[in-house]
Amino acid sequence: MCVHQPSCPSADAPAAHVVAAHVVAAHPEQGWSLMCDGTIAFDDTGELRPDGRVVAPHRAPAERPAIAA
Repeated sequence: MCVHQPSCPSADAPAAHVVAAHVVAAHPEQGWSLMCDGTIAFDDTGELRPDGRVVAPHRAPAERPAIAA
């Protein structure tokens, strides 16, 4: 599915594929995008890999605003 150069690593590669893979189909209204390596990336940072494996969301916790004294 990946036709760009340089081609991205396979979906089995460590997290590097997230940086290199290109969006093939975006559905922001539904919260997901199909990447050229076959991974479905969700807005919450979770992923569904082509082999059916699930990668749990790994978003950094949001900072809490300082409370004025």
